[in-house]
Amino acid sequence: MGALLTLAAIVLAAILAPFITPQNPYDLGQVDIMDGRLPPGSEAFAEYTMWLGSDGAGRDLFSAILYGLRISLAVGVTSGLIAIAIGMSVGLLAAYVGGRVEAFIMRIVDLQLSFPAALVALMLVALLGKGIDKIILALVVAQWAYYARTVRGSALVERSKEYVEAAASLGLSHARIMFRHILPNCLAPLIVVGTIQTAHAIALEATLSFLGVGLPQTEPSLGVLIANGFEYMLSGKYWISVFPGVALLITIVSINLVGDQLRDVLNPRLKR
Repeated sequence: MGALLTLAAIVLAAILAPFITPQNPYDLGQVDIMDGRLPPGSEAFAEYTMWLGSDGAGRDLFSAILYGLRISLAVGVTSGLIAIAIGMSVGLLAAYVGGRVEAFIMRIVDLQLSFPAALVALMLVALLGKGIDKIILALVVAQWAYYARTVRGSALVERSKEYVEAAASLGLSHARIMFRHILPNCLAPLIVVGTIQTAHAIALEATLSFLGVGLPQTEPSLGVLIANGFEYMLSGKYWISVFPGVALLITIVSINLVGDQLRDVLNPRLKR
């Protein structure tokens, strides 16, 4: 519950960022270079307190973190939803049709899963270039196989049950049997995997942005904020990287804890 409340507060703060932050950190008219690298609690030239300090460009870190969270969460959730839609459809098709179609699809899934997700995303971003749409596409390609394998495993169990045979004997279409009858009984593990993979997508996007191949400076995320302060770590200006890193850590841990609890709730075997 603590993780759920924390996650809800993070999401709400990210959505309301334009209304609760003293500055739009990416509006050049509101950023003053003279405010650069101020320690936490300093007073800005615009007469507001920078509770978390400022970065090298003079942006208020509290404002920058909330704006960065908006993009990080949007990228993670959007890529996750698209990957779920693709992986769910592919996994259902493999389990329902079976035979050579299933073998072919699952060999592609196995090939995809044999490569680290970070390596796949890194190669795609290097080919496609920077931008939110590019990073979302790279994350979708890196994640869809996890959902396909999860749904296929659950759908194989459901495929052999009597209600599927009854639906087929009524002359229902294959698409209706897959998506109206089998899929609802496969949602529990899909929700759990989707929650955890969302946290993984956020971490992966931050990693790519930190390496300089993810989002550009004009579309900041937490990874970009951490990278911006990395060069100042040895000079004692720790807050430029540490505070965005803490925000990223809290977000990922909260999502993982919520996903872990969802697994316990949605798995009846764990209630015994």
